[in-house]
Amino acid sequence: MAFVGAGPGDENLLTLRGADLLGKADLVILDREAHGALLRHCRAGVTVADLAELAEGPEPVIATAVRDAQAGHTVVRIVPGDPSFFSSVAEEVAACAKADVDFEIVPGVPPATAVLTYAGIPAAAGVPEFRIVDAAQVSDWAPHAACQGTLVIYNGVAEAVPIGKALIAAGKPDSTPVAVTSDGTTTEQYTVVSTLGRLGPDLKHAGMTEPALIVVGDAVAQREKLSWFEIRPLFGWRVLVPRTKEQAAGLSEQLRSYGAVPEEVPTISVEPPRTPQQMDRAIKGLVTGRYEWVAFTSANAVKAVREKFDEYGLDARAFAGLKVAAVGEATAQSLVEFGVKPDLMPTGEQSSEGLVAEWPPYDSMLDPINRVLLPRADIATETLVAGLTELGWECDDVTAYRTVRAAPPPAPIREAIKSGGFDAVLFTSSSTVRNLVGIAGKPHNVTVIAVIGPQTAKTAEEFGLRVDVMADKASASALAAALAEYGAKQRQAAVAAGEIPRRPSQNRRGARRRAK
Repeated sequence: MAFVGAGPGDENLLTLRGADLLGKADLVILDREAHGALLRHCRAGVTVADLAELAEGPEPVIATAVRDAQAGHTVVRIVPGDPSFFSSVAEEVAACAKADVDFEIVPGVPPATAVLTYAGIPAAAGVPEFRIVDAAQVSDWAPHAACQGTLVIYNGVAEAVPIGKALIAAGKPDSTPVAVTSDGTTTEQYTVVSTLGRLGPDLKHAGMTEPALIVVGDAVAQREKLSWFEIRPLFGWRVLVPRTKEQAAGLSEQLRSYGAVPEEVPTISVEPPRTPQQMDRAIKGLVTGRYEWVAFTSANAVKAVREKFDEYGLDARAFAGLKVAAVGEATAQSLVEFGVKPDLMPTGEQSSEGLVAEWPPYDSMLDPINRVLLPRADIATETLVAGLTELGWECDDVTAYRTVRAAPPPAPIREAIKSGGFDAVLFTSSSTVRNLVGIAGKPHNVTVIAVIGPQTAKTAEEFGLRVDVMADKASASALAAALAEYGAKQRQAAVAAGEIPRRPSQNRRGARRRAK
């Protein structure tokens, strides 16, 4: 049995020991809503017990844990923060000891240090004292008013104003800096900076709830210089990514690095061709030397060919003697992962037009074969075929996969799209524009519309959408970077005007406002 501290909120602050134990667990007990993201460390087939469901069951949480542990199973109980800091699991640990169950307690990163660090407050730097207290256990604040350094208060946000008054009454100057941070280390983190004397008015409309920390002391004054987390360019932005989880993995991770909260909503479902014979003939022709070039216009096309290779027992060696072209970086990366290095990729615009612009004309003296294989989607445009034909090449335009509209997302997502609940939406193709509008409706006019290139921008405008951001090159990574640059400029403009930076969704009518 292991009691593992989950840390302060950011799933990436889980310790290596905690991740290792989760990977070996047979049963994991946790609050799925708060810590469900940690389950990515678990092996397939692990049993997960949600605290919310166990609370309604016939036996206490610890009874479930002890029974499984005694049966020889590896049980991991996820605990918020650090199990040693004002934790509620002391009784569960005692029950394990009483039942002669071997147990381990794995420390978590304490909120007292992590949240302050994420808030830009150097808790114990250059001060003679660093004191941590649980407000629920304090009846007299006079001893804590004498703290000569930084005072960190757990579980006190509901009584923050009375605590401030009690500290002042006990001799603490009313000008003492104080900060209250809720949802620390997450993209919902929010900090109010004040003084003990001004705490009431400043917290009045802030909507602070637990988990939160109160920090009292001169260290709070350093926040203006040391804040790094909450000033990320897309901090707290809820960004809609209309792609499948498989396609969006790298893009979502990049958005998180900018402070955003990505939400993946598939708009397209990729399916095999209705009749496979065309692809079968193409693969046979590829192996027997029918083609001089193979041109890939998407990662999905690479995936389709790779699956056919697997079906026939082939691998990347079948491309020997062929020249391979890729329309852009994402497609090229898929080829490299397959073991194929592209011979041609646009250096400028990453599109069919860009590929044609750099494609060499057919020369019978240099090219023994004048045929090109184009494994593509069923809805692909004719731009590439027309351009290559004009250059003297013959094209076998083969349907490698079909794209069909995905099922509509859940009702809350559709409502958020139409009502302005998303701060931005990233469109990576014209089809994502058409399909998103088709399955979920048009994004609200406060939502920032970011597109991957001119053609996608044109489609968005045809649907009445205002395009705010366009990538400087046609790649998902460049699109995310362009949105981050846009967000940074918006933040800088607000700060220069003496205003509190606001997310786009906070500008819609009726949006909940937080006052500083």
